[in-house]
Amino acid sequence: MRGIGLLAILLAGTSAWAADLPGSRDLDILPRFPGAQIVAYAEAPEEERIYPQGSIRRISGRLRYEREVQVKGQFTSVTYELPRTHTSDEVFSAARETLQAQDAELLYWCQGRECGSSSLWANAVFGRSSLYGSDDQQAYVLMRLAEPREDSLLALYSITRGNRRAYLHAELLAADATLGELLPTPATLLRQLRSSGELRLSRQTEPSPAWTKLLSRSLNLDSTLRVSLAGPQAEAWREALVEQRVRSARLELGDSEVPGLRISVLR
Repeated sequence: MRGIGLLAILLAGTSAWAADLPGSRDLDILPRFPGAQIVAYAEAPEEERIYPQGSIRRISGRLRYEREVQVKGQFTSVTYELPRTHTSDEVFSAARETLQAQDAELLYWCQGRECGSSSLWANAVFGRSSLYGSDDQQAYVLMRLAEPREDSLLALYSITRGNRRAYLHAELLAADATLGELLPTPATLLRQLRSSGELRLSRQTEPSPAWTKLLSRSLNLDSTLRVSLAGPQAEAWREALVEQRVRSARLELGDSEVPGLRISVLR
């Protein structure tokens, strides 16, 4: 009986994996959420993609992005159907947090109606009609991987359809040229700060005009937020942010031993 029970477990596991699309595989940087199944998969040695860094609209028949990143290189996409016991937001958050734990940088993050029309994301951005669902039940994040894969982008999109089926779509593109500096949006940094309580910017050692302006715009989106600045150049960052009209009373100095710049919310 014990042998029969073990065989049943092995067969159950085999049938679960057999439900995946033949020839598909997980991305090496994104662990599969338990119970998820691959329902669409594609890869190409070279693909050109445009990833939005803002909500998308169709105006006079043409797609309009607030900001975008255009990149070409080796491409892989995976679409998972998610288990009914978990929401698309829950799985999306788990995937995003896993990547951030690997020091991936957020370039853009939106949720719900602020992303724009789900129909446009499904059909125009990702080219998969199965990703069309409720505008309220969608989320998107564009991330840049950490070194030594800093020239790779990962896009995640989650959606719950009208039939209550939920999906997570992931695209990994390893660029065939150096990406250079890519700045996140101010709203994305503020969302990250509110969500996790801190920003870890390991690459930002000394204040630069671009990052000083970006951080000041982000902090000034919520004038009630008080933060601590940590890192070897924390005092220089504080002075630079004050020059950009962030009130000095909102900025405290923290540990100077942490690498780069770390911004933490003061409760």
